[in-house]
Amino acid sequence: MIIDRISILNFKNIEATELSFSPKMNYLFGDNGMGKTNLLDALYYLSFTKNYTNLPDMQLIRHGQDFFILQACYEEGQETEEIYCGIKRKQRKVFKRNKKEYERLSEHIGLIPLVMISPADALMIQGGSDERRKFVDMLICQYDKIYLQALIHYNKALLQRNFLLKNALLSDTPENRSVFEIWEEQLVHYGKWIYEKRKNFILDFLPVFKKYYNIISSEHERVDLQYESQLDGASFASLLSEKRERDKLLGYTSAGIHKDDFNFLLDKYLIRKTGSQGQNKTYLIALKLAQFSFLVQKGSPTPILLLDDLFDKLDAGRVEQIVRLVAQPEFGQIFITDTNRKHLDETLAGMSHPYKLFQVDRGAIIEKK
Repeated sequence: MIIDRISILNFKNIEATELSFSPKMNYLFGDNGMGKTNLLDALYYLSFTKNYTNLPDMQLIRHGQDFFILQACYEEGQETEEIYCGIKRKQRKVFKRNKKEYERLSEHIGLIPLVMISPADALMIQGGSDERRKFVDMLICQYDKIYLQALIHYNKALLQRNFLLKNALLSDTPENRSVFEIWEEQLVHYGKWIYEKRKNFILDFLPVFKKYYNIISSEHERVDLQYESQLDGASFASLLSEKRERDKLLGYTSAGIHKDDFNFLLDKYLIRKTGSQGQNKTYLIALKLAQFSFLVQKGSPTPILLLDDLFDKLDAGRVEQIVRLVAQPEFGQIFITDTNRKHLDETLAGMSHPYKLFQVDRGAIIEKK
């Protein structure tokens, strides 16, 4: 899958632009805050119907304007897909595929596979478990529509049980117990299924991840990725029943797959406690390259790869390994941003692949020769 061209109007600091891209490498350079990441975020939005950092849609509209529009043409073999997104203040989002509006936005997930590597990914290491679950869930959702629907149903049941808890239904009557049991049955049904999917995913994904980390680091460190869940060796139904009275005091559901975590390990220790900035970034890049490869293994069209601020915090050896990796034919179309034109020129000097170079300045994006 490649993006052939895009039209952007009033998205973040980009006033208006129309661009066509190289089917292989696309390099964007410019100072910080000029809009390089905003272009990548527009590409991400067209794949996932939301921006990379989950900002509300209204905050993506350019200051002083009432709407934004993203429109792009994608190619996969002989097939062409036209994707349109329009958002206007106080109106609902309009998302179309080949001029036909989606009934549900979830139908679009997976159509335009994309992997983004960004400085914001540091939250996966330094942040809470929800960031790591988000990574795993979004990856699985790109190739498994049933998993996406299971997550939707689980989260709906979780909201309903939390509503009951927050409204202090403390009287232990048969009617109240029955209402809790209805939503707990839904939580158990979908939660157990999601748990098994996550467990099997880690078993399959781990060897791919280790392979990429070893290539980038020249096997200087050992990494691991462990799945941690309250459902390990426990009955989910029993957990919910046992914790119901305590959860009423807390006002939320304290047990379930929404509390799962994925431990990122470097030489058997949590990387957030022992890893250097370069090791952390290597870990995240290896995760994302493994995500790319894993999607292809699962039958996905070749994803678009976005590498935002690639050169920061990495030594020259690791950068060279990464660029050589992604320049291979199996990695398809790639977008790389950097603040330093010299970095890009040095990278281009050793490459023979087709590319385009763009300068970004205060939201204006100009192709350079």
